[in-house]
Amino acid sequence: MTDPNPQTPFDTTLIRQRRNRAAAGYGAFDFLKTLVATQIAERLLDSNRSFETGIDIGSHHGQARAPLIASGKLNRLIHTDSSPAMLRHAQGPRLVMDDERLAFANGSIDFITSALVLHRLNDLPGALIQIRRSLRPDGLFIGAMFGGETLMELRTAFSEAEAEIEGGISPRVAPFADVRDMGGLMQRAGFALPVVDADRHTVTYESAFALLRDLRGMGETNALNARRRQPLRRATLMRMAEIYAQRYATPDGRVSATFQVVYLAGWAPDDSQQKPLRPGSAKQRLADALNTEEISTGEKPGE
Repeated sequence: MTDPNPQTPFDTTLIRQRRNRAAAGYGAFDFLKTLVATQIAERLLDSNRSFETGIDIGSHHGQARAPLIASGKLNRLIHTDSSPAMLRHAQGPRLVMDDERLAFANGSIDFITSALVLHRLNDLPGALIQIRRSLRPDGLFIGAMFGGETLMELRTAFSEAEAEIEGGISPRVAPFADVRDMGGLMQRAGFALPVVDADRHTVTYESAFALLRDLRGMGETNALNARRRQPLRRATLMRMAEIYAQRYATPDGRVSATFQVVYLAGWAPDDSQQKPLRPGSAKQRLADALNTEEISTGEKPGE
């Protein structure tokens, strides 16, 4: 189980295999997917436009379908996923497709969404560019992905346990994107009027082992190419659970886990959209508005 390009962060072959294995039971672990799909539909409701056809990239079991159609803003949704086993559970039109290689002509799609898939792509900037190019002018993209604070407790507990038991650490939790960087990536991809915000959800579990069970059920276990290939030592696993319980216990004796969800929204550029004013085109001086004195820098706008 090796990736065709081991220089990339993620082993995409392993990701697909694990998601195929998780597909049959995913419905018991889809609480975050369902929550995020509802949030995306609420953001679509804030739009002053309606859309005929939408694409859902990385659909899992198709949890986004019901809330998006119920919003009244979208008439038809096509599900796509790189995991055929996941996609079999989705209702409506379906297409098996690599999440990083979109099979759509430029300027052909009205609306694109993606819930909890973008965080495991090897080329996130490239994927965002493909999404923007696939949209028709004034088409809309709303996506959600795990952010940098996700599973910070698990990352800390594993690092300390490995350092103590094995004398070193290996990557066990993916390096999720920082919310502060996503606005820049949206702009680089060519989206107009980009908006980025984040929600933080704290989920409690009986133990760290229950959290690991949920991650397996979601198909979200470690698939980093830089992961240690030897089996995890039992002593390290048990010490991780001890550290987790010591550091992140809740008053009722459970443990907490953080999931940060970063929401992205942006439009394909169109002449009908609002444009920023050209530098130097203001009709009133800022100094006059502030009732203060203007001090020249000696430079002209654009120099």
